[in-house]
Amino acid sequence: MKKISTYIWEHKLAFSFAILSLVISVSLDMLSPQLTRRIVDDVILGDRTDLLAPLLLGILGVGIGRCIFQYAKEYTFDITGSAISSQIRRDLFRHIQSLSAEFFDRTGTGELMSRVKDDVDRIWDGLTFVGMLMIEVVIHTSIILFCMYSLNWKLAVLPTFCMIAAAFIAIFMERKLDAVYEAISEENASLNTVAEENLAGMRTVKSFAREKYEITKFLSHNQRYYDLNMQQSRLFVKYHPYLSLISRLLPVVILLAGGYLVQTGEITLGTLSAFTAYSMNIVWPMEMLGWLTNSFSAAIASSRRLKKIYQEKPAVTEPPCPVLLPEVKGKITFSHVSFHKADKHEILHDITFTVEPGRTIGIMGATGAGKSSLIYLLQRMYDTTGGDVFLDDVNIKELTLKQLRGSISLVMQDVFLFSDTILENVKLGKKAYLSPASVREAAGRAQASSFIEKMDKQYDTVIGERGVGLSGGQKQRITIARALAKKTPVLVLDDSTSALDMETEQSIHETLRSLPDTTKIIIGHRISAVCHADEILILENGRIAERGTHQSLLAAKGLYYQTYAAQYGEPKEEITA
Repeated sequence: MKKISTYIWEHKLAFSFAILSLVISVSLDMLSPQLTRRIVDDVILGDRTDLLAPLLLGILGVGIGRCIFQYAKEYTFDITGSAISSQIRRDLFRHIQSLSAEFFDRTGTGELMSRVKDDVDRIWDGLTFVGMLMIEVVIHTSIILFCMYSLNWKLAVLPTFCMIAAAFIAIFMERKLDAVYEAISEENASLNTVAEENLAGMRTVKSFAREKYEITKFLSHNQRYYDLNMQQSRLFVKYHPYLSLISRLLPVVILLAGGYLVQTGEITLGTLSAFTAYSMNIVWPMEMLGWLTNSFSAAIASSRRLKKIYQEKPAVTEPPCPVLLPEVKGKITFSHVSFHKADKHEILHDITFTVEPGRTIGIMGATGAGKSSLIYLLQRMYDTTGGDVFLDDVNIKELTLKQLRGSISLVMQDVFLFSDTILENVKLGKKAYLSPASVREAAGRAQASSFIEKMDKQYDTVIGERGVGLSGGQKQRITIARALAKKTPVLVLDDSTSALDMETEQSIHETLRSLPDTTKIIIGHRISAVCHADEILILENGRIAERGTHQSLLAAKGLYYQTYAAQYGEPKEEITA
């Protein structure tokens, strides 16, 4: 992660201009009491009325100058802070995109949403309004103290001690608030996760009449979030009154002490009036310390949480010297592949098979047998923990991820459609290259054009989030059209026809058989999905239990035979594929 200071340095000219405008604005503000002192001492007490007009014009000029430089300061801080927060959010999102699948296996969507949105917003606040005010407090206080000491060092000692006391209270409060903000952010992420899961699975919630349970679950996190915010408020309310007390007492003490010095002739009445104005002016930085400490603590806590994400490194990385295939033909080889995740539970063990270019392999097995894991390994969503996977006889770890994944069209078991038009969903992956005609052709081959063209806007129809409003079969056909439209050397269908009727499924498999130059991997639970494959693998507990053609596996009367019998009844002797 780039340090916040690095982002600031990249915009050093803008920040320098903003700080210069701030210094000028504050300096002009500090000039007003000096003009007031001259009016009291020279005009009122000294009877020099000729100075009144210039001094009044000076006060007017100070006011106009402050307006100009205040605007320049705030505008520059705002646009620069906005630019930096946009860069932070962009860099964070890019880093998240670079992380491997295992990171998303253990990190909730709500937590990442909280980091990308809420935490960056707090940093944004710290760089703009809060950051600007903190700089202004420092400059404002420094100039006021300088002016006070230049007038009378004895009186200036009082606000100095008050500022030191206020600073100690603010630092102590910041340390107390820091831990609370960390807990608030974590609970905010949990609250987002619970809400996101509930809203995404609303139909499931209603189907199982779990509304009351989900409300209770949400309310428990909401109560925890409320309690933490109340804890923050109690800390703020506990210490902030001390700052307010100091800021209220200071002008009174200055008047009493200054009045005594006026009586003894050590200072003039005009000096006392200027000092009183300065003491009133130094009050607001003290009052702001509590709020600024509060907000700045939140920004620091958010920055720490972003650093934790940046500390995550992708488990799957690009090769330092990649091999670039001039043309991918589609030969796939798994050589003694084994795989387990961080929990050490073995998912695949000693898997070996080869699919020649243009050939078809079918993979079957019970749920949890490791079928989908084969596809994850082929795409390098995860790396093998044993053995190797090859594409056109080149280890996929030596290929760029772009060429590897760009050579594979995948229809996942878990269908995902974006909240966009059907056209854009089908073009996903090759948006810059696919024409509307190519999309319509792919939809026709996927048996999707029949229902798409009945819609009012046809391919320009916007579908809901995750395909809400479409049936399971319609969503599957759109994702199959998406894969066919890419026209890649390798096509993978992971149980992607399970929601289709038998006639539509057969039509799609006829389409697949008409792709002689495409290597096809078909994962399914139905015999009808894999029976025409050149080779069929039966997985059991992460191992290849059986392999062969449809006929040879039926003849073996093993797991494949049992599946066939369960789906179609006992096969006849003369059955052919």
